[in-house]
Amino acid sequence: MNLKEMLNVADRIVLEKTGQHLDDLQEAVLRGTLQRETYKEIAKDFNCSESRIREIGSELWQILSEELGEDVSKSNFRSTMERLQNSNILNFAKDIVVKGSFNTCGEGRHPPSIPNSQPPNQETSNSKPTKTLYQDLSEMPELGDFYDRPLELHTLTTWILQQRCRLITLTGISGIGKTSLAVQLVQQIKDEFDYAVWYTLDEFPTIEKFQSNLIQLFSNSEKQDSSPTNQKRLPLIKYLQNHRCLIVLDDVHNLFCSGEFAGKYKPECEEYRSLFKQIEKLSHQSCFLLIGWEQPREVTQVKNQNTSIRTLHLKGLDIAAGQEILRDYGLEESDNTEALIHRYQGNPLWLKSVANLIQDLGGGVTELLPNDTILLPEDLKDILQQQFDRLSELEKQVISLLTKESQPINRAKLLENDRIPASDLLNALQSLSRRCLIEQQANFYTISPVLKQYAIAHTV
Repeated sequence: MNLKEMLNVADRIVLEKTGQHLDDLQEAVLRGTLQRETYKEIAKDFNCSESRIREIGSELWQILSEELGEDVSKSNFRSTMERLQNSNILNFAKDIVVKGSFNTCGEGRHPPSIPNSQPPNQETSNSKPTKTLYQDLSEMPELGDFYDRPLELHTLTTWILQQRCRLITLTGISGIGKTSLAVQLVQQIKDEFDYAVWYTLDEFPTIEKFQSNLIQLFSNSEKQDSSPTNQKRLPLIKYLQNHRCLIVLDDVHNLFCSGEFAGKYKPECEEYRSLFKQIEKLSHQSCFLLIGWEQPREVTQVKNQNTSIRTLHLKGLDIAAGQEILRDYGLEESDNTEALIHRYQGNPLWLKSVANLIQDLGGGVTELLPNDTILLPEDLKDILQQQFDRLSELEKQVISLLTKESQPINRAKLLENDRIPASDLLNALQSLSRRCLIEQQANFYTISPVLKQYAIAHTV
């Protein structure tokens, strides 16, 4: 499709949803997005405020998301339209005769009605009863800007829908985009499940409260008797066996101790260990997705990909996605932005933080960050401090050793140090790797420039 065709399709979708065609400002936002302009550039071209353009964009992405049955944003609008080019959805959008919702995530649960079809009360021989879906996604964050991660989305979708994995951990350093990826995933696959639930463990619930909340959702949906006898807790695993459930636990690192190696449960959270082992070992048809800076030790011990456990360590964005972020902050590709993306490892939150600082100072990358300089805005320091505060004293000592090296250092050379016993050092290296705070290539270890700068400044 060319630009005009994409705009025509978007116009028809908006017309079907709102009863009105795109107005001039809405069309300008979509056109600018397709031409890879930032909101600021679109606002300047149309002589209005950037906040107004962002507001209109947000409204458009919501309309398109609802009508297409998947999350659409500024960063993926073009790719979404191109991907739909040969799909039935595009044919529908070009010739709108269907009234009702539709989606692109496999077979729709609620197919649209078509004019001249059989009356609602007349059942055909191949009609199927519509399955009721129960979803508690009130704690799931709004997606906001999402920068395409097609490979990661495909991997997680395959693990969950095709391979039927029971326990999946999504890990990575702070700001890397774990939660955003999970939100995009859930939006795409939630209707494949009888139940979809999202819990954020900012303040972790006891295992009793957590299981009670889940069982309450199940029992309410099944209209079971709520008498005390029946409320005596039924095994959670029974519900997971009887129903296809997707249960997401975000910020799962809050179950683990600070000042210890990665993945050690707080005393009051030890029963979660038994729950996760039960989820892995016993036969059922559900999936738990755990998101956090750390993962349970029982998960890290599983290396056999034939099991029902998987782990995805999320890495930084590629150059194209990183430049999309920087363009939104008015940084042009000609201003050494590719080097900036490498320096900050494609971490979306880190890039936004430093780009915001550059924008506020009114300079450019070359001017403000010459010769591989690392800027650490205050908000970025606060984020990094949260992770460094979780480290054990041994891990801090290993970080200190790595900050003194300008090149990746061989493990054998690290073991030659006279400060840390070999066994303790190896355990600390393993824990730091699990926290995604150091990088390992074969037997060589290194620390990223951003983390090194922070560690040196704070004498870790």
